[in-house]
Amino acid sequence: MIELRNLCKTFVLNGSRKVVADQINTVFPDKTAVAILGRNGAGKSSLLKMIAGSMDPDSGEVVSTGTISWPVGFAGSFHPEMTGLQNVRFIARVYGVDSKELAEFVRDFAEVGPHFNLPVRTYSSGMKSRLAFGVSMGIHFDTYLVDEVTAVGDAAFREKSDALFAERVKHSAAIMVTHGLGQVRKLCHHAAVLEAGHLHYYTDIERAIAHHQSIMRVEKQKTA
Repeated sequence: MIELRNLCKTFVLNGSRKVVADQINTVFPDKTAVAILGRNGAGKSSLLKMIAGSMDPDSGEVVSTGTISWPVGFAGSFHPEMTGLQNVRFIARVYGVDSKELAEFVRDFAEVGPHFNLPVRTYSSGMKSRLAFGVSMGIHFDTYLVDEVTAVGDAAFREKSDALFAERVKHSAAIMVTHGLGQVRKLCHHAAVLEAGHLHYYTDIERAIAHHQSIMRVEKQKTA
C-alpha cells in the first residue's frame, strides 16, 4: 500500500509557477494496478519520481508498506563500461537476489543475444530498455512503478512484456504512467487523472478515461 499525504510540489521556471501536486491525498491499494492519466506536462512522471523517492516533494509525504521498485525500465543506472551480464549481477547483489537466476531470466527475456556479454555502451536504446525491463521484472517488488516502458520493442516483444507485467500484478501492485488507453483497459484495475495538481482517483476505469478524454478535447481546442 502506498499513501500520499498532503503531497505538494511546484516548479518555478523563468518566473512561471507550475503546480504538479496540490495537497494530494490518495491511497494506492495492495495488489492493484493503477494507471495515472493526464495531458503532457501535467506532472505524471514527477509524481512517479516522488513516489519512488528520487524527487522530494515541497511538503507532505509518501507513506508505504512493502518494497517499491525503481521506475521499471529505467536504464540510467547501468554502468556503460560493464556488460549487460555484469550489470545484472551487480543489481542482484544490491537487492539480495540470486545473481545466477536473475541473469538467466534477463538473458532469456531481453533478447539482446550476444550483446549480453558486451558493454552496455554498445547497446541501442531499445536494447537498453529491454534489458532494464527484464531486470525490473526479474526482481519481486510489492509495488512496481512503470513509466511507458511496455511500449518498447516490436509488437511481439510488447505482447510478451504485457503478459509478464500482467502476471506480476497478480501478486503485486503497480502504478503506471501511460498514454495508451488500450494498455489501461488491458492491464489496470483502477485509474487516476492528474490535472492542475489534483489527482482524481477512480475505481471505474471507463470513468477515468472519460475524464481524461474530456481534458484532452479542451486541450486540443486551445491549440486549434
